[in-house]
Amino acid sequence: MIIVMKESATDGQVYRVMDRVEAVGYRAHLSRGAKKTVVVALGDVRNGERIESVGLLPGVESAIPILEPFKLVSREFQEASTVVRVGKVEVGNGSFTVMAGPCAVETEEQIMESAWVAKKAGAHVIRGGAFKVRSSPYSFQGLEEEGLRLLKKVREQTGLPIVTEVVSPSDVDIVAAHADILQVGARNAQNFALLKAVGRARRPVLLKRGMMMTVEELLMSAEYVLLEGNSQVILCERGIRTFETATRNTLDLSAVVVLKHLSHLPVIVDPSHAAGHWKYVIPLARAAVAVGADGIIVEVHPEPEKALSDGMQSLKPEKFCRLMSELAVLSAAMQRLNRLPS
Repeated sequence: MIIVMKESATDGQVYRVMDRVEAVGYRAHLSRGAKKTVVVALGDVRNGERIESVGLLPGVESAIPILEPFKLVSREFQEASTVVRVGKVEVGNGSFTVMAGPCAVETEEQIMESAWVAKKAGAHVIRGGAFKVRSSPYSFQGLEEEGLRLLKKVREQTGLPIVTEVVSPSDVDIVAAHADILQVGARNAQNFALLKAVGRARRPVLLKRGMMMTVEELLMSAEYVLLEGNSQVILCERGIRTFETATRNTLDLSAVVVLKHLSHLPVIVDPSHAAGHWKYVIPLARAAVAVGADGIIVEVHPEPEKALSDGMQSLKPEKFCRLMSELAVLSAAMQRLNRLPS
């Protein structure tokens, strides 16, 4: 339930409402906006009759049931879109954010060259995996702590923030000490212990959709992070597993539209993992702009043929530069369209 306080409500009245919410078995979550103060009651719906009495307390304007199973991530809870801030970069502010770099950190020379290519082309965030979750135990598993050290060096030299994946709750602290954005990958999107841990880390979180997850399940995973007090979450559509085998996954662009309708969180697209082949990445990235995504995360490698991970879907530097030029044109066109009266 959402309890909307009157503009004239005092702090004492707000705290009395919160005390009442918790007294009847719910958890009270306070949100202060520019004009409205809202208390969200989170808990067992079987206490519904008892919570309704909160609407009669002084200072309460209205008490509205939240119909969706996800509460904190919903538009019902927060109508205004969340903007995730990472240093000088803002994701979800109406501009198009590009995160780029290799799938995995392999060597210092490789990650540095990739990062400078990404920066010079206009990318806003550098991506690179230090810890890798691979389908085969015999595949390259990442440089781990050495990879984190190299990523930190990349940030120091390029000035751009870093996003990298964390695969275990026990690694959250060390990854958070080196990275600016903590990525939760598709295979861990329903690892609830990890979601809680990144929620407590107070770093922005990039949450990828699992390959078999529904939109609702993705939002419920994001709810775990927000419930720990971390509202800086970016959702990522990276393709789902279907019967189609022509691409690595099936990119569900309709999910971007649905997610932005249901949730206030920013949404980006990963065309690299969706396509599985570099030939398809640029057209899918263009489509992400057109459908209203807040950005993309794309794989770039100076020598994809020598990559230890996902070389087939990585763009070479010249292809990435071409992509960035096209995205600039498309983004400007979409901004003009969005300004037209509906």
